[in-house]
Amino acid sequence: MAGKDSDIRYLTPISIDIKTDKYCRFKKLGIKYVDYKDGQFLLKFINEQGKILPRRLTGNSAKYQKKVAQAVKRARHIAILPYLADQLK
Repeated sequence: MAGKDSDIRYLTPISIDIKTDKYCRFKKLGIKYVDYKDGQFLLKFINEQGKILPRRLTGNSAKYQKKVAQAVKRARHIAILPYLADQLK
């Protein structure tokens, strides 16, 4: 009976959560200022609908997430980024 327990076979592979290391790209690269006039850089922090991505997805620290949010809002205000978009990327 003991050999029977070790011969368990699964139809689907066991899902193992692989945690990718999140890091604040601003701290890693030494960026002090988030430029609201750089639309291509700010596109990394918004999704296809134009919403700002949360910290848990981007890995930004709280300090730089606030700066990114403010920069995106300023870029929207001066029409560098759209407020709404169907397929932005």
